[in-house]
Amino acid sequence: MAATINETIADKSTSGAVAGNADFLAAVTALQTLTKKDLEAVNHEILGRMESTVPMIPELAGHLINAGGKRLRPMLTLAAAKLFGYEGVDHVRLAAAVELIHGATLLHDDVVDQSALRRGASTANIIWGNKESVLVGDFIFARAFELMVEAKNLRVLKALSHASGVIAEGEVLQLTTQKNLSATFETYINVVEAKTAALFAAATEVGGLIAERAGHEEVAIRDFGLNFGIAYQLIDDALDYAGYQSTLGKTVGDDFREGKMTAPVVFAVARARPDELSFWRRTVSDGNIRDGDFENACTLMQRDDAIDDTLSCARDYAAKAMDALNTLPENKYSQALGALVETSTARAS
Repeated sequence: MAATINETIADKSTSGAVAGNADFLAAVTALQTLTKKDLEAVNHEILGRMESTVPMIPELAGHLINAGGKRLRPMLTLAAAKLFGYEGVDHVRLAAAVELIHGATLLHDDVVDQSALRRGASTANIIWGNKESVLVGDFIFARAFELMVEAKNLRVLKALSHASGVIAEGEVLQLTTQKNLSATFETYINVVEAKTAALFAAATEVGGLIAERAGHEEVAIRDFGLNFGIAYQLIDDALDYAGYQSTLGKTVGDDFREGKMTAPVVFAVARARPDELSFWRRTVSDGNIRDGDFENACTLMQRDDAIDDTLSCARDYAAKAMDALNTLPENKYSQALGALVETSTARAS
């Protein structure tokens, strides 16, 4: 399976991207089908946890939870537990906790980034306001911790609580690098590991922990989630400059307009000709974006292989995820997880 990941992305046409995304969505659907019963229980658990005597809380939380999404992170927990033959029910609670942590961070992210759209719909901060979104995000975090405690497993609680802290650190680190043209690729990867991959890693790790796996298997299932999470974010960041809105699930160019130092920008700035640095300072550092600037940024990135190298890095991390997965029991769950990783890198094909 790793050989497929390392193939060169040759076709960058619209039809290629659409086909690649269709393959990924098919892999997501296959995993959803495989975990259908447990996933329905997760959704039921989440809805139950959103109940409150304060009407705004279930309204705002429901807007976020019902807005769609692939439920990718909770499926990682469910599949990881089943991969190891787990037969209990606590994996459902933990998968719900993982999704609630993700949901809370989305509410906070949208406030920090001043986002107006998520998955094609108005964000909660636009509808209800920033203060309301932050506070309901805190409420959702609290509900997630209730679910963790109910699993009665200190190692699980440690893994998810640690991940929550790391995610917050990642948010702060990203703020310090935003609009900073001197940000390095290493710093960018640190942000990705904290903001995105930490929850992917915890999602798979707790699936193994609840199945009472330790040693090599515990490390391998966590490494799988970590490296998959990094690869997934690298592809998302490439798609912000070389993708299509229907594929990305948000407005193309958002990262550029927000001055985020993602891999394509880091590579492009490092390779810019002297007379082009003023363009990057004006658009990224100063946030002074004019008509045609986004298209010019994309042109420079294509010329200097910034997109290609971002995709290459994504394939490298995906290969690491597959290496870890290939040391674990082979069954329908590991096969579904492998297909998910392989096709995720094709979203930008």
